[in-house]
Amino acid sequence: MKIGLDIMGGDYAPKAAVLGAIEACKTLTAGQKLVLIGAKDIALAILNENNFSADNFEFVHTTEVIGMGEHPTKAIVQKPNSSIAVGFQMLKEGAIDAFSSAGNTGAMLVGSMFSVKNIPGVIRPAMTTIVPKLKGGLGIILDVGANADCKPDTLLQFGVLGSLLAESVYGIQNPRVALMNIGEEEEKGNLLSLATYPLMKDTKLFNFVGNVEGRDLFNDNNDVIVCDGFTGNVILKLAESFYVITLKKKLKDEFLDRFNYEQYGGSPILGVNAPVVVGHGISSPEAIKNMVLLSKNMIETNLVDKIKLAFQ
Repeated sequence: MKIGLDIMGGDYAPKAAVLGAIEACKTLTAGQKLVLIGAKDIALAILNENNFSADNFEFVHTTEVIGMGEHPTKAIVQKPNSSIAVGFQMLKEGAIDAFSSAGNTGAMLVGSMFSVKNIPGVIRPAMTTIVPKLKGGLGIILDVGANADCKPDTLLQFGVLGSLLAESVYGIQNPRVALMNIGEEEEKGNLLSLATYPLMKDTKLFNFVGNVEGRDLFNDNNDVIVCDGFTGNVILKLAESFYVITLKKKLKDEFLDRFNYEQYGGSPILGVNAPVVVGHGISSPEAIKNMVLLSKNMIETNLVDKIKLAFQ
């Protein structure tokens, strides 16, 4: 198993990425190798500073970096030797089994669709995030930013993708899939949710449990919540602020501690032909480590193959 990691992506790269790679490496077993993609000389210096052998990794040297504010499509085309572009080329060729980065999210999405491409039958790939549940455990929300505007059949597919992720990677049996709305009743909502509800109600592709509201985000009546990427991104950013507020207010609470993004590593891009994980731009070494481990879990559980099977 070879897991590709972009060490140039993120606000604290490359140091945070390399330090995270060191921690991830300590948990990998024989036959599992991390491939560090980026400025090799800088990576070697950081490894040397931390007395960690470079023999634990493979290196692919790149000379360009796609910045956080760059236009995704132009950057991928104009910077073929960037760490993200090279990472996706390696993923496409099968030189690595998964690719993760805390860099430009748009470039990661574009790279996914241009290189490994959508799984046949998948209309649009989706990005997911984890939410903690009050009684323990976790739930999944998708989409959280890849698709600001969606159609009903796209949301139906998100239900399939989220259900497979919950079952395969997080071990949730027969996940309960809900549709985010402004009311529980079937006739509530905007045009999108009104058109999506009957599709989900009639499907046998997943276990649909009806509409949920914003207040149901952290309770135990659902495992997967489906929404368009605009709504999902607003929810994600609001939820992330809870943890920041607890730190500023010096509040200590086990539930609120679980809002720390570092624990979850990153957001898988579901619906493309290989495991791809996008990390938070402010990813710390702990977040990078967990991003790598999430990539490993996606490989080990054959998630991509299960999604392919579902869309045949």
